[in-house]
Amino acid sequence: MTYQGRREDPRLTTGQGRYTDDVSLPGQLHAVFLRSDHAHGRIETLTLDAAREAPGVRLVLTQDDIAAAGWRRTAAAMPFPGFDGPLLAPESAVFAYDRVRHVGEPLAVVIADSVAQGRDALELAEVEIDPLPAVIDPAGALAEGAPQLHDAIPGNRPFEYRFGDPEAVAAAFATAAHRVRLAMTSERVVPNPMEPKAAVVSWTDGVLDLHAPSQGMQGLRDALVFATGLPPEQVRVFAQDVGGAFGVRADAYPEYLAIALASRMLGRPVKWLSTRSETMVSDYMGRGIVMEAELALDAEGRFLALSHDWIADLGSHPGTSGPFTSVMNAAVMATGAYRIPAIDGRVRLCVTNKTQLAAYRGAARPEMAYAVERLVDEAARQTGLDRVALRRLNAIPADAYPYPIPTAPMPSAYDSGDLPRLLEQGLALSDWDGFPARRAQAEAAGLLRGIGCALFVEPSGGVLPSDEAAITFEADGTVLLHELAVASGQGHETVFPELVAQRLEIEPALISLSLQRNSGPATKGAGAFGSRTLMSQGSVLVECSRQAVAKAREIAARELDVAPDDLDYADGAFRSRASNRTLGLMEIAAAHPGALDTTVELPSPRNFPSGLHVAEVEIDPETGVARIERYAALDDCGVVVNGTLVAGQVWGGLMQGLGQVFGERCVYDEDGQFLTATFMDYYMPRADLLPGATALDNLEIPSPTNELGAKGVGEAGTIGALPAVMNAILDALAPRGVARFDMPATPHRVWQALQDAAA
Repeated sequence: MTYQGRREDPRLTTGQGRYTDDVSLPGQLHAVFLRSDHAHGRIETLTLDAAREAPGVRLVLTQDDIAAAGWRRTAAAMPFPGFDGPLLAPESAVFAYDRVRHVGEPLAVVIADSVAQGRDALELAEVEIDPLPAVIDPAGALAEGAPQLHDAIPGNRPFEYRFGDPEAVAAAFATAAHRVRLAMTSERVVPNPMEPKAAVVSWTDGVLDLHAPSQGMQGLRDALVFATGLPPEQVRVFAQDVGGAFGVRADAYPEYLAIALASRMLGRPVKWLSTRSETMVSDYMGRGIVMEAELALDAEGRFLALSHDWIADLGSHPGTSGPFTSVMNAAVMATGAYRIPAIDGRVRLCVTNKTQLAAYRGAARPEMAYAVERLVDEAARQTGLDRVALRRLNAIPADAYPYPIPTAPMPSAYDSGDLPRLLEQGLALSDWDGFPARRAQAEAAGLLRGIGCALFVEPSGGVLPSDEAAITFEADGTVLLHELAVASGQGHETVFPELVAQRLEIEPALISLSLQRNSGPATKGAGAFGSRTLMSQGSVLVECSRQAVAKAREIAARELDVAPDDLDYADGAFRSRASNRTLGLMEIAAAHPGALDTTVELPSPRNFPSGLHVAEVEIDPETGVARIERYAALDDCGVVVNGTLVAGQVWGGLMQGLGQVFGERCVYDEDGQFLTATFMDYYMPRADLLPGATALDNLEIPSPTNELGAKGVGEAGTIGALPAVMNAILDALAPRGVARFDMPATPHRVWQALQDAAA
């Protein structure tokens, strides 16, 4: 791996970044939201007359005002049918108006001269909500007789997807030498981006301008177009720096729509910045999946069949991304990294009285890797077979690609990889064979030490049918790149200019990424999610570079009076073989303004990265404190373009995965009150979770699906961390008789498991 610096870092580390709250417009007003303090109930009274008359208040809006304007929120979509019909996804209103369905659901907005005046006005609001029974547990939501959240979603089940061959699985289980079954839960978590949710809205000549944290311009713009009925050319979205996204910065939140309407009605800009607790109760959440899985093996340890039964919690309404990713990613990862002849699966989506759920970093990928890899270790424990030998025996061989995925809702295949080599090199990277000596040292110190691994394959890319990007040659002698995916730590400002500089053979310093998202020629393309931007936007920019050089070649041939094929191109200049005369690319661009500008649209690639992660943990049996002592991650993310950025993505994913392993979860009481809505109550991962003895490396197997041979890496850390660390924790606890344990591995839960095993 090679390591280079990021050109964004000086700006971001010296406080010169420009986030949404750094945007202030002349004459702007401020928004404050009234929110429900009940998880479920009927709105009996919502009286805001006194709030409207409060000092400094310019406007108060409820759902009646938004409905009168004809505005609405985007309904969830599913591109394929379910077991018994399409996704039941009623459009969710911007504000609650008849019933509230989660704590923090907005009821109204106050627009005032200052935030303080808006908050004072909220104190005058008269709200009466008649409580209804809350539905908190996903399995309970589907139980007969459970309170119903929506008339349009009978039984609280908006969608059910089944995949595989249940008859083949039943036959395999009937003849299997071993059957292993596990029940697991991936707790609901709060994504908690560093930058709170915020927005600044203004209107100019009927054009809506929105500044907001976003992962991509097209998705947010399209949601605003749908909501407002405006044509696309009258909606502009801006985001220069985004302080974290993780999948929850892609949609038009209700707050954005409310302040957009208020700004139009008042003829003045409106700004809103949420508090941290507001962000925690109103941002889309992640995870929230209950899983059961069963694996059948023959006497030698070959995997014969695998069944999955999932319930995925969507929160109060089906959101735009949560339903699709919970189903699609589960189906395409159902076999994990292994050859398994028979698969049977069911994914049931449910609604509960919690905040809506979206695709949070990994989006059901970590859950499927967790289910499969925990089963493999449990199979080894129950059968006495070696867990590494089981993986060697069943891993998809290197000569099997493209490897078809019969469980996928749409035709799909693993494009490339070498799982056996990944396994062997990853084990060597982790010094797996040296573990017994380290365990003996820990035992001598009275500590429990365990080791665990996870071999996984994940989907990356896709999302939209195509992506567009552009290159423009500016009058000042520089090159500007245009694309619609917005970085939130991925390093687009570094890697995209590097890619183009290599193809144009000019200095990277001459090339920069445009951060004015709506002023460039690129108009379409998915955002920075799904581990896709390098292979998608990067590949399009490479093609732009190729076409720009081809255009320049034609011009150079005319000016040098030779055939285009008689020109050599190197170091940013064309040279005539006949006369040895040269003409530089940037000279051509300066002499022919706009002639080399290029816009390209290409189909969005999709592929399947893989990885082998190994974790070692030590547990103090007296306190239950578990600590990671060593971690190794070997990832196949295709061709590595910038090693620094790859390592940063893996580190970030690991920290979010480890946060979930060791404590992150949303806790609700039986009435649906969210009990962990502040940093005083909600566990957040810290830097000391990962030890100094952490080794990261890459096995570069090029993907045939894109120009760069790249695969995704942004979610690999979360996918590997959950199963690798939990397998290590179970390995450490096993000598004390603990056979079952699930996340989170908090000290109390680990200590209690040891006490229960000893009783």
